[in-house]
Amino acid sequence: MTTIETPCNKVCTIDAAFTLCVGCGRSMAEIAGWIGFTAQERRRIMAELPGRIAAMRDSAARANAT
Repeated sequence: MTTIETPCNKVCTIDAAFTLCVGCGRSMAEIAGWIGFTAQERRRIMAELPGRIAAMRDSAARANAT
């Protein structure tokens, strides 16, 4: 059995403004389709996740500063 790499960290909450999981940064479509993606597709998405999470945190910080 092959283990599929996943960014899931069990913090499964969707940010309403970004429609992304606040734990891993994936969209609902990405979460739902993860097992069917190729390893290359998963790596591409995983490379984008830190930027997505940073954008959500920056937006939340700006909202809390006002």
